[in-house]
Order: sequence, then C-alpha cells, then structure tokens
Amino acid sequence: MRYLPFQEAELSILGMGNMRLPTAGEGRGAPIDEEKAQEIIDYVYSHGVNYYDTAYMYHGGKSECFIGKALSKYPRDSYYLADKMPGWDVKQPEDVPAIFEEQLRRCGVDYFDFYLLHNMSDGSFPIYIDPKMGVVDYLLEQKRAGRIHHLGFSSHATPEMLEDFLNRYPDTFEFVQIQLNYLDWTLQDAKRQYEIITAHGLKVWVMEPCRGGRLASLCPEADAMLKEAEPEQSIASWAFRFVRTLPEVQVVLSGMSTLEQAEDNVDTFSNLEPLSQEKLNTLWSAFDLFHRTVNVPCTKCHYCDGCPVGLDIPDLLALYNDISVYASGSAHGKVRELPEDKLPNRCIACGRCTRLCPQRIDIPGAMKKFSAICDADRA
Repeated sequence: MRYLPFQEAELSILGMGNMRLPTAGEGRGAPIDEEKAQEIIDYVYSHGVNYYDTAYMYHGGKSECFIGKALSKYPRDSYYLADKMPGWDVKQPEDVPAIFEEQLRRCGVDYFDFYLLHNMSDGSFPIYIDPKMGVVDYLLEQKRAGRIHHLGFSSHATPEMLEDFLNRYPDTFEFVQIQLNYLDWTLQDAKRQYEIITAHGLKVWVMEPCRGGRLASLCPEADAMLKEAEPEQSIASWAFRFVRTLPEVQVVLSGMSTLEQAEDNVDTFSNLEPLSQEKLNTLWSAFDLFHRTVNVPCTKCHYCDGCPVGLDIPDLLALYNDISVYASGSAHGKVRELPEDKLPNRCIACGRCTRLCPQRIDIPGAMKKFSAICDADRA
C-alpha cells in the first residue's frame, strides 16, 4: 500500500468508503450483509488501508454502527476514522451536539481522527454559515477538546460557492473532500474546484473517483481501447491513476461492495503510479468515445430520496443507462416487471429531485425520455 504524510499522520492513499457496503437483499433499505462487509474491512486493513470514512446517513444510519464494530477488533491507533456532520438534519442549535454525541456512540469511539461538514452545497451553505446554529464553532470547540483531530468539509458546491465558503473561514479547515474523476474534471468543473482548494493551501480528498462505479466500465469501444493499451489493468484502475496525476490529492476514497473490488483496488494502490502523458492521451480518447454514449451521470448517492410520488429515482436512472448505454437485455426485463406506480411516467416534474441532486441532473427530463423506452418495452 502507498502512503502520504499528512501532518503527524501517514495516510494510505486508498481510503475505504462505507456508503456502498454489501447488503443482504436488494433495494433501498436492505440491511448491511455484515459477514461480507467484515470480510472486506479485514482484507483492506490487512493490506495496509488505514483510512475509513462513514457518515450519519449512510445505510440508513447503520454504516456508523457497522464500521465502529468492524474496526473495534483492531488497535484504535492503527486506523483513522472519519465521520461527517449532516447539515440538513440541523434544525436548531441543540441538534449539533446531539448528532455529534450520537455519532461517537454509534462508532464506539472517544474521538474522530477526521471530521467533516457533510455536503457543503446550496441546501446546507446557509446552515453552516449561520452563527445562531453555531455548527463550525461547535466543531472547533470539539477539536480543541481533542475529540476531533482534523477538521474539513465535503463539497458538492459550485466553484463560486466553494471559494466564498473558504474565504469566510480562513485558517479553519485542513482539507476538502470533492467529487473528482476524469468525467467530472470538466462536467462538474472539478478542475476549478481543485485549483481553488489548493490555492488556499489545503489538501484534497477525492470521493467518487470511479463515479459510483460508472467508470469501472465505460462502453464496449472505450473499454477495448483501454484494454489494448494495458491488458493487465482493470478499467477502474485508469480512474484511480488519473487522480494520482494531481499532486495535492491526499486520500482517494473508494466504496467497495465486493471482495473482488477490494482486491482490485488494493492491487492498484499497492503499485499506483500516475498516468504518463501518453496514457493520459489514451484515456482522453477512450473518454471521448464514452462521453458520446453516456446519458445520465447518476452516482446513486440517494440525496434525491423522498420523491413525492414514491419513485426510486437512482434505480430508474440506472436502468435507463443500462438500456441506453449498454443495451442490456436484463434491464429491459426489469422494466417490464416494474409496477405501474413505479414507472418513470409517474414523474410529476416537480423538480424537487433536481434541486437536491449534487450532479445537477435534469431528472424530470430523463424520466420523460425513459418513459418512452418503457412504453415501447411494455407494449
């Protein structure tokens, strides 16, 4: 495993994300398959991964409990645990300490090595800067008390909002976690976000380096191009090596749902070298092929949950991509099995999901297009 120094710590470049742990059953709300998840944790820990990331909302609040239990078998000073304050759950000032204390209890620890404001964006920005809520002040107090060792924030904000937030809190945060991959380098202006963060002298934590698994396989033509260039390397490894070309990237988080993914990631990060200019040129050529076919860049973050008509938006968008990008026969079968009240034509285009979406996807527009495919399938 490769490591990089961060102040007093030596952090594995590969960090274990705990938003997409294996589950016992399908669908939103399925419980964590703790036996399989523990196997993944044990594997990456034994191969040198020492950074573990969780959050209050992951797996319906069960991720914190699981990761705390899974890591409790190891010495506390042998790993670094990161958690996050969910601004959208802060309705009054008392919620901040209540949530923080609950997170410590869930994880079974006395302190967090790394702690973040979760998802600084349009919806949470007013909460995080509100002096009456006192979110940042409380977390700085916990840092002084030794219950937080390093303070940062994750962001899905525009570059302009990111710059504003950092200017409001000089010398407050030590790192920023952003969605960064070769798809979002231009699509979400991750390049500009990276430049803003590093201009403030901060290190970058990467989330969604494979875009929620989307960059683990592109399209048949693009995959063939990358395989021809490096037959022994997985398609996902190209995404990881892309972010390693950026010198201020400290930790790259990967949510691993299977042991095979963990094995592949450990292998990649144990021999991780940045892409050469020649390989970068190959990647961009493959990306051009892929970009012509990709339809909806959903990462299944589930921020859009709570559709007023009860649609499972991430699953529908995944089916849409499977059909329109990969012409998946099994996806067509799943469409034909959907209940009438779960079809995309039930969308009322209220726009709630689009306002919540970190990817800024026009979800009602996608549902309208998908409806035409579903109608033809079911006919």
